[in-house]
Amino acid sequence: MTQLKLRKNSINILIMLCLFFSFQIVKGQSNSKTTKKDLENKKKRINDEIDEINSMLNKTKANKKNSIGALVNINLKIEKRQELISTINAEIAILNQNIKQNEGQYNTLKQTLEKLKLDYAKMIIAAQRNQDAYSKLMFLFSSENFNQAYTRLKYMQQYNTYRKKQAQEITTTQLEILAKLDELKAQKHEKNVLLGVEESEKKNLDSEKTEQEEVLTSLQTKEKELKHELEKKKQDAIALQTAIKKLIAEEIKRKAEEAMKEAQAKAAKKALAEKEAKALADKKNKKDKKNNTNTTTNNNTEVVEVKVEKKENLFMPELTPEAEALSDDFENNKGKLPWPVMKGMICESYGEHEHPAIKGFMMMNNGVEICSNNGAQARAVFAGEVTGITVSPTGGKFVIIRHGEYLSVYTNLTEVFVKTGQKITIKQAIGVIGFNDDEGKCAMNFQVWKGQKTLDPAGWLINAR
Repeated sequence: MTQLKLRKNSINILIMLCLFFSFQIVKGQSNSKTTKKDLENKKKRINDEIDEINSMLNKTKANKKNSIGALVNINLKIEKRQELISTINAEIAILNQNIKQNEGQYNTLKQTLEKLKLDYAKMIIAAQRNQDAYSKLMFLFSSENFNQAYTRLKYMQQYNTYRKKQAQEITTTQLEILAKLDELKAQKHEKNVLLGVEESEKKNLDSEKTEQEEVLTSLQTKEKELKHELEKKKQDAIALQTAIKKLIAEEIKRKAEEAMKEAQAKAAKKALAEKEAKALADKKNKKDKKNNTNTTTNNNTEVVEVKVEKKENLFMPELTPEAEALSDDFENNKGKLPWPVMKGMICESYGEHEHPAIKGFMMMNNGVEICSNNGAQARAVFAGEVTGITVSPTGGKFVIIRHGEYLSVYTNLTEVFVKTGQKITIKQAIGVIGFNDDEGKCAMNFQVWKGQKTLDPAGWLINAR
């Protein structure tokens, strides 16, 4: 009887361990599924971006096939294709991990099943030896006292219940093994499909790299001409930045002057109120002391000087509560702002970087260049007020929208839908982006400023990194 109790306890412990490890595996798979879903969403987004780039390439004129614009789009497509392949590899890695976990769980279940069958077989053999009613009665009547007989009766009942439970456990484990086999087959099939997709994407990547080499070779044959054009473009970019900075500086100065005048008016109003209050107090004192001959009257008029403290190195005028709230709201939405176009790509990054066609030729960008389809419209990335519209030195127009102490700038607009001083809502269309015939691309330079300092717009737009 003692041996049977020990065996029963061992089996219970084994079952509990199996359940614990099953929970841990399921929990791990749940986390993997979440990550896998994220990767699937990312893969879909990248595929959509590649389709958008192909659309831009298809709309490029045939005679501009070897243009800078075409090269930029091809470079973008290669970058996205590499990102797609990396995402597929990450999916395959997760599947491999899940397959490994499921194989481990499958082996554990098989071992558990063998152990259950072995124990059950032993119980059946023992039961067959004592299956007649006479043996059971003798087992009860041989008890030394009533308590022992009752204990033996309860043991026989529990033993029968446990035997039925073991039979049910064997059936359940067999079903779990079959389900795990089906899951493994599905995962291995999914892995094979992903491997096929990866192989296809690698072939596409090789084809795009060949196309890239052809365009590069074509462009490098006219490197001297390109450098001359790029130098002009660099000077144009400097002129554009100077114009934007000047407009922003004028806006800051204007706001500072308005704030100063408003502060002076408030101070003057306060001084006048204090003067009137003092005059009333003096009048009351004179009336109270009218009959007092020893009292002298002070008729001197006090001059109150209006002074407004002027801040040194004024970076920004003091914000109104409304502007401060808008500024905080803009800052809190960093990384969540909508794109300034309905569909587009960052085709030139912020800061200094090498030109894609001419090695060693460095370019500087105070914003990001966003490429889109011909006829695309620019839209506001956040609510604000149009603070400036002017003709760009490089052609077209640019619009500046204030969001508290932040400003967003939209350049290369051939048509503008808004006017200075107008309140703008988020995603409101503000103009049409120009198409560059020479480069064969439709692009807008988008910038984000804080006061007179530029920031990397990619860090502010959703899914831009």
